[in-house]
Amino acid sequence: MKYNLLGNTGVLVSEIGLGTMTFGGGDKWGLFGSLDEKEAGILVDRAMDAGVNFFDTANVYAEGRSEEILGKTLKGKRQHAIIATKVRGRMGPGPNELGLSRLHIIRQVEDSLKRLGTDYIDLYQIHNPDQLTDWEETLRVLDDLVRSGKIRYIGSSNMTGWNIMKTRGLSQLHGLHAFKSSQSYYSLAAREIEREIIPVLQDQKMGLIVWSPLAGGFLSGKYSRNDQGTNEDRHAKLSFPPVDKEKTFAILDVLRDIAEARETTIAQIALAWVLNRPVVTSVIVGAKRPEQLQDNLAASGILLNQAELARLDEVSRLPIEYPAWPFLAQDDSIVRKL
Repeated sequence: MKYNLLGNTGVLVSEIGLGTMTFGGGDKWGLFGSLDEKEAGILVDRAMDAGVNFFDTANVYAEGRSEEILGKTLKGKRQHAIIATKVRGRMGPGPNELGLSRLHIIRQVEDSLKRLGTDYIDLYQIHNPDQLTDWEETLRVLDDLVRSGKIRYIGSSNMTGWNIMKTRGLSQLHGLHAFKSSQSYYSLAAREIEREIIPVLQDQKMGLIVWSPLAGGFLSGKYSRNDQGTNEDRHAKLSFPPVDKEKTFAILDVLRDIAEARETTIAQIALAWVLNRPVVTSVIVGAKRPEQLQDNLAASGILLNQAELARLDEVSRLPIEYPAWPFLAQDDSIVRKL
């Protein structure tokens, strides 16, 4: 297992992390998985045996049950784990049981600590921005929690590039702890963060934690033009994350060619592409079965050659958008291509 620095923190995290959205189940979250403590414990142990030290959860996953299960599976092994969880989502019916207010965050960090069975959280991430709360209030309460020792570092998730820069500026202006990482959706089927988010992270020396690197399983090798799943399939019930199927089938064609030549799986090549991106700190994989986890973990260490990377880049590249094309248009050959 390879380890990367989490931004400029000096903390090393495994390049593959274990996501726990499959832990706990329930009416809403059971679609992603319903692993109980015993089943989840097998995955956690397999992951740690392979060198994984980064575990990602959220207070909303299975209405808190995911945090509880993760905490129990890490009992006696807490010192070897980097735990990341999140706050923002609704945790009850009341009007103040969601968001990024001081009131909600303080309540939720205490609840997460109890569920996880720990006295500190390594990386506390905002799950999404909150349009109702001033950023300064959110950053100040997160700073207070870092100073109190209840959380070690703070991170963002699902934010735009300009919002990341705004929060970094506010933190610097007021002498507050700043976001050290961004957790963002990134895969061969979705490269939008390359436009603005990745340049911001590189400029600000922040880490990138990738969620859904297999596009919700669409890049796992399970799907093809001739086999798009059944009505009981997860993508049939909930298209999350959304996928441009025609473009993704073309990507799968290339992935299949490379996987067959290397005598490995499509999922491993799709994960390896993300892992080969220089800005990526850790890639979160989720699993329902030990063999699924083992296959994903085997992507660590796969180095794609330049020819393979070029093929995957060509089939998955983003269209050129304004304001990029006026600068490229100075080259007549590029104008003709546009």
